[in-house]
Amino acid sequence: MIRGGMRSHNGYLGLRADRVFDGERALTGRPVVLLRDGRIEAIQDGPLAADIPVTDYGRATLLPGLVDAHAHLVFDPCGDVADQCLTDTDETLLTRIRDHARLALHSGVTTLRDLGDRGYLTLRVRDEHAPDLPELVCAGPPLTRERGHCWFLGGESEPGPALSAAVDEHAARGVDVIKVMATGGVITPGWKPHESQYTAEDLREVVVRAHSHGLPVTAHAHGADGIAAALDAGVDGIEHASFLGAGGVVVRDEVIGRLADSRVFVGVASARLPTDKPLSPLFQAVAAAFDRQRQAGVRLVCSSDAGVDPQKPFNCLPHGIVDFRDVIGMDDHGSLAAATSLAAQSCGLGHRKGRLASGYDADVLVVAGDATADVSALRQPLAVYRAGALVT
Repeated sequence: MIRGGMRSHNGYLGLRADRVFDGERALTGRPVVLLRDGRIEAIQDGPLAADIPVTDYGRATLLPGLVDAHAHLVFDPCGDVADQCLTDTDETLLTRIRDHARLALHSGVTTLRDLGDRGYLTLRVRDEHAPDLPELVCAGPPLTRERGHCWFLGGESEPGPALSAAVDEHAARGVDVIKVMATGGVITPGWKPHESQYTAEDLREVVVRAHSHGLPVTAHAHGADGIAAALDAGVDGIEHASFLGAGGVVVRDEVIGRLADSRVFVGVASARLPTDKPLSPLFQAVAAAFDRQRQAGVRLVCSSDAGVDPQKPFNCLPHGIVDFRDVIGMDDHGSLAAATSLAAQSCGLGHRKGRLASGYDADVLVVAGDATADVSALRQPLAVYRAGALVT
């Protein structure tokens, strides 16, 4: 039975359920998560003041709002993403961004990092501070070679002065992170996923320039050479790290060792809707590569890459958390942390997102059942709180 839900006159609201996952560990004893003015005031074990209302969700789990560290809000997953970005108007794309962000929020994603848009449009939505959308972290158009991966987003930048100038422009526009395509990709003809688009020296110039503006850099990199070059350059994050090669998956253990030693964040942008079809041999090989990274101690972040195909709508992240357990081999607590506390750290928001702890943003997800023992509970959201307000 759910009761309460109204704020007291002093702005407090308590949330209680049978179980709490604080972003790192399970808490016992049915503590109350106490919210006030958009922040978590405390995790309260003892009695509350008489005038503080408490919403008790009963046999459910409270956990931090999810953080999707890799999505593309301008993409319609059921359409041709290149054609959309070349022909759709700004107003069409802005509407799509808002609709997709709202869908993500209703699935429990209270923070979303967009790693590739057209014309810096996600920044316009970010700066609206709409209460019915997740908090957005934005990269703008990713840096890529002429006709390189995702060139249609407008970030074509050749090595040399143009690449440095592109970083400066992104900084001037107010991006939160620089995204660079170190290798080719799957959805764009041209450079193949295992082929490097930039040298380590090129990438190092991006990193130095971005860091001079106080901006982190995350690099799209599939092939082992591109991953190694990104590590040489000192990037803050690597997206994919799938070890795709010319003839399939080609894992290099020395590169995995470097990923682990560097403590760089690796975005496993693999979340997708469940399917009855058997996993393809390629998908199984990529999953095995991530399992090897997990065993080596690489910091794997669960993200979606939402928008790139029909299996990746913007509410698919909870299914990716289940795959972290069932496909990659992580335990339930580790899978939850990969989409909450660790994902927040990868976005530079670990000081206020991804945890249920005093002083953190009051972003709370409520799911039916015991998510600490079975992460498939995330497929049944009961309520989402964004900055302390119940999302309807």
